[in-house]
Amino acid sequence: MNLDINDLDLTNVVRWPAAAKAVVILFLMGGVIFLGYWFHTKDQLADLAKAEEKETGLKVIFETKAKQAVNLEAYERQLEEMRESFGAMLRQLPNKTEVADLLVDVSQTGLASGLEFKLFQPRAEVPREFYAELPISIQVVGNYHEFGEFVSGVASLPRIVTVHNVSIARAEKSKSGLLKMNLTAKTYRYIDEEEAANNKSTKSKKKKKKGGKK
Repeated sequence: MNLDINDLDLTNVVRWPAAAKAVVILFLMGGVIFLGYWFHTKDQLADLAKAEEKETGLKVIFETKAKQAVNLEAYERQLEEMRESFGAMLRQLPNKTEVADLLVDVSQTGLASGLEFKLFQPRAEVPREFYAELPISIQVVGNYHEFGEFVSGVASLPRIVTVHNVSIARAEKSKSGLLKMNLTAKTYRYIDEEEAANNKSTKSKKKKKKGGKK
């Protein structure tokens, strides 16, 4: 059956052929579905996508927290071991009263190695966060074997002493082939909380004074 749209009376839809009514109904249904999707379902689908993305992120966080909870006891043991190790290192740092004895130990180690001291000059402390560096400029005369014995002896001291800026050259006016070694030995002193607070206060005052001069 051929359907000519020009033959349809828009004022009398009831008398339209069934085929024409079906087409109009399908068109109206399609329009309703499209409008429902555009004004309602589309936003819901966007919200759903965001919720799924958030859910994925929460799952990752949950899995991470779950692993941390499972390993909590191991982490606590590791933290306790680190605290003990840190405490042992702090105990190797001398306090104020022990620094002089440590300097004597360093010089005695050099003399025991057969070295001749040309310079042994402790320099000004360099304060750090919870400790202070005490650099010592040293110049000794001897041979390679004695130098090695001195450095090894310093490393074996019960307190921490590190060696820096080592240079070796032939000693001036030496007929026996002796060598000269220059180095900086650094020992470290523990700073307690009260002294650390005083150091911060002093630094703050110095900065304010400099700022005021500008």
